[in-house]
Amino acid sequence: MASKTKVVSTEHLANDDIGQDVRLEIFRLQVEIRDCEKRANDLFFQNLIKGTSHLSLGQEAVAAGVATAMQPGDKSFCTYRGHAHTLARGVSMEKVLGELMLRDNGLMRGKGGSMHLTSAEHGVMGSYAIIGAHLPIACGAAWRAQYLGDKDVSVCFFGDGTTNIGAFHEALNFAAVWKLPVVFICENNLYMEYTPIGEVTAVEHPAADRASAYGLERIIIDGNDADAVHRTALQAFAKARSGGGPSLIECLTYRHSGHSRADPAKYRPPGELERWLEKDPIKLYRKRLLEFGISQEQIAAIEAESKRKVDAATEACKAAPPAPVDQLTADVYADGGWSWRN
Repeated sequence: MASKTKVVSTEHLANDDIGQDVRLEIFRLQVEIRDCEKRANDLFFQNLIKGTSHLSLGQEAVAAGVATAMQPGDKSFCTYRGHAHTLARGVSMEKVLGELMLRDNGLMRGKGGSMHLTSAEHGVMGSYAIIGAHLPIACGAAWRAQYLGDKDVSVCFFGDGTTNIGAFHEALNFAAVWKLPVVFICENNLYMEYTPIGEVTAVEHPAADRASAYGLERIIIDGNDADAVHRTALQAFAKARSGGGPSLIECLTYRHSGHSRADPAKYRPPGELERWLEKDPIKLYRKRLLEFGISQEQIAAIEAESKRKVDAATEACKAAPPAPVDQLTADVYADGGWSWRN
């Protein structure tokens, strides 16, 4: 009996619309984000990072896919889970880890901490701890670009839980009415903190299923496929830059750890994490690079360089002094000081 031969089409390999350089950059970003956040987790257990923080382990494809589709001058608005997006826009590991460790070499000299990473130089217009607060702000930045005739696009990342917040609906309505150059990206990791989003939402897809209410296209993509994220983001940015208005993209993904350091994630059903680990975005992308003829040596070199960077950043942050008191106490109140005044 003749054996069956599985025919695999190679047309997509010959007609690649992304290209090797961009694809290598997408992989590099995913690896560096993963390594940096894993190191942040290690430093927390060494008591070198105080308080809590929110990691994006497992969600790296969204940050990398979007960032590589952006242009200089575009604006990113992040949630408290913003390390990945900050790194993806070009902020160094040392600046991010230094900020998490509250050191003077941090992105904001140790004053902002994990949930408030900001770098206007890199287009990172803040990480916001209040759920949904940044969506109207992103609209404001987009309105400014529209009014001035600038071509930058504002990109607003948020979790699935934000879709049940009033600011989500207000921002989408405002953006649609004014045709603002803003792209809303929902990172649907299935859980709004500890609660499954499906248990408290009337529709299956909390972002995409509401798009039609604002005259927007229903867009759902595999958020663990960085190429799919990249291509979809490119289309949304082109639409925004040409005056076509906003887009709402729902990226289906999964966080490998709990909501924060305080969360052991024991509420997840047995086997769920293991199934999603098989869809690990870096594992999938490494396989794709090999399919496109990129050598194992090239891949290993990127991974080794990432390890070198995170080690160097760690040592630099350990050696850096704590944030100075005059920096921490400056600009707490409108008069520039920190003393309480009645």
